[in-house]
Amino acid sequence: MPSDLRLEQLSRWVHKSKPNAKLASASADASFRRYFRVYDQEQTWIAMDAPPEKENLVPFIDVGERLLAASVRAPVIYQSDLEQGFLLMDDFGSVPYLTELNAETADHLYLDALKALVKIQSANSNQLPNYDEELLQTELMLMPEWFLSKHLEIELQDSEKSALKAVFALLVDNALEQPQVFVHRDYHSRNLMITSENNPGVIDYQDAVLGPICYDLASILRDCYIVWPESSVNRWVEDYRRLAIEANLLSDEVDPEQFKRWFDLIGLQRHLKVLGIFARLSHRDGKHNYLNDLLLTLSYVLSVAERYPETSALIDIFRRYEIPQRIGTVEIPA
Repeated sequence: MPSDLRLEQLSRWVHKSKPNAKLASASADASFRRYFRVYDQEQTWIAMDAPPEKENLVPFIDVGERLLAASVRAPVIYQSDLEQGFLLMDDFGSVPYLTELNAETADHLYLDALKALVKIQSANSNQLPNYDEELLQTELMLMPEWFLSKHLEIELQDSEKSALKAVFALLVDNALEQPQVFVHRDYHSRNLMITSENNPGVIDYQDAVLGPICYDLASILRDCYIVWPESSVNRWVEDYRRLAIEANLLSDEVDPEQFKRWFDLIGLQRHLKVLGIFARLSHRDGKHNYLNDLLLTLSYVLSVAERYPETSALIDIFRRYEIPQRIGTVEIPA
C-alpha cells in the first residue's frame, strides 16, 4: 500500500506530547481536511490534518474562539502547528445528530440546536466576511455551471438564463433585507454532535460569515440529509422566531408570514447552491457519494419554488428539461 506521508507527519507531531498515543481515522469531509481520533489511556482527542497549501487554519481557530466565548460547545484546541497544518482538539464522540434524529427525539434535539443557534448568532461577528451580493451570486451560479451543465449536460437558452438571473436577483435581495447575524454556514445534522453537556457540539464552522438570520435555520430545518413534515418544520421555525425575539436578534414587528418567506427563500438559495456543490464534489473532486443527496435537495427546491409566483421560472426550467425524472424524485411528507 502507498505510504501516507501526511499521516506519518501528524503521528510524529502527536507523539511529541503523547508518546503512547494511537491514531485511528475518524472522518473526512468535503474539503481537504481529515480527522483522526487520538487514543491515550482513557482519554481521546481529535487530530485535524489540514494541508496548509489547501486549507487555512486561521479562520477555524478564530471562529472557534468566538463561539466558545459565546458559550457554544465548540471544540477547545489544545495544540496547534499552523506551519504543518495540524490541530489537536476536543473529541465530541462519533454520534452526530443525523444518527439520533427520529420522531421521538426530534423536538428535544432541535430545541437544543435552536438554542445553540441563537448563541451562535449572538457571537462576536466583527470583521467576519460579509455574505454580500457577490458571494451570494457566486454561490447561486454553481447550480447552472455544475449541476445543469456539467452533471446533466444541459445548456440553457438565453431566455432561460435571463429568467434564472431574475430569480437569483430576488433571492439575493431576500438575503440582504434580513437582519445580518453571525452565520455558521453549514449548520446541519452532520455537523452537530450529541454531547452530554451543553448539547450539541458544533463543528465545521470555519466558513462563518456575517449574513441573513434565516440561513442557518434553513440549513438545520431543511437539512439536505434528513427530511421532516412541513407541519413540524413550520412549528420549529416559529419556535426559533420567538427565541430570536427574546435574544434581541429579531424585532417583534417581523410577523410569522414575513419570517417564513425569508426562511423559504434563503433556503431556496442554499439548496440551489448545494445542487451545484454536490455535482462539483463528484465531477471535480471524485466524491461521488454526495450525488446520493441530490434527490432530497432537489425536492426542497421544487417544493419552495412552487409556493411563490416570483420563482416559477425555476419550475418551468426544471420541468422543461425533465430534471426530476432524470435524477429521481423525493416526496416531502405532508
